[in-house]
Amino acid sequence: MKAPSPLAIAALDPRSEVQTWQWRGMPIAYQSQGDRGPAIVLIHGFGASWGHWRKNIPALAVVGRVFALDLLGFGKSAKPDPQGDVPYTFETWSQQIRDFCQEVVGGPAFLVGNSIGCIVAMQAAVDGPELVRGVALLNCSLRLLHDRRRSRLSWPRRVGAPLVQRLFTQRWLGAIFFRQLARPNTVRKILQQAYYSEAAVTDELVEMLMEPAADPGAVDVFLAFTRYSQGPLPEDLLEVLPCPALLLWGESDPWEPIELGRSLANYPCVENFIPLRNAGHCPQDEIPEVVNPILQAWILQKSVH
Repeated sequence: MKAPSPLAIAALDPRSEVQTWQWRGMPIAYQSQGDRGPAIVLIHGFGASWGHWRKNIPALAVVGRVFALDLLGFGKSAKPDPQGDVPYTFETWSQQIRDFCQEVVGGPAFLVGNSIGCIVAMQAAVDGPELVRGVALLNCSLRLLHDRRRSRLSWPRRVGAPLVQRLFTQRWLGAIFFRQLARPNTVRKILQQAYYSEAAVTDELVEMLMEPAADPGAVDVFLAFTRYSQGPLPEDLLEVLPCPALLLWGESDPWEPIELGRSLANYPCVENFIPLRNAGHCPQDEIPEVVNPILQAWILQKSVH
């Protein structure tokens, strides 16, 4: 089956009314489109939400049933106290994705992730292989500040990262930092570093990422994840991944350098590694006209097997 012709980039309004799924008594926000074909679940990165896929959902709905959800702690989903019964770990988010596939999607799905969403997708596939048909990974987080990575970092980063993490154990200090970070001008500057084109950093994008920062619990989620230097590395999961993987990588990503990302293509489960020109850390948002046809073709190809 051939992929559909490239479409004009339609986008869902990230402020539009979303659906709510109750997971373990906590509200999880999600958006969906499409009523036939294979299920496709989109998983955002750190600090983002389902709206980061607003330019991809309509195009992918041409080939399948698309679901984009907010991970626990992000977007409009619940943000419970990290000291409670539900820790913010990849194992927790894996369980959330697997339960979502069973209870909302109604069966196995293709998982598409960006940044840490790639780790979540792979963890879900490893934990529940019967629920994942394949994973597409966009600029996968290399987890460069992981405990097992630190020996490879430059001396300032090797010493500085643990120091900052220890400082953030003092909530009042972390809260001050978060408030300074969660300002429109600061968010815009960070995005302009992460994106290849400054023009792609629109007011809509900044507002979309800023809105959840005002929610109760947002500070504690941020601090919990910045202190999280354990859990799986991408190569740990690729080594045992039970399904095919497609890797896409923005060549101008300053956070997850493509030179390091290329090594992930050496694992047998990786069918293709596609570098993307004129894109940074979030190619699905920056160059959807390139990313969407690639994902459409891959999903259609895997669906006929």
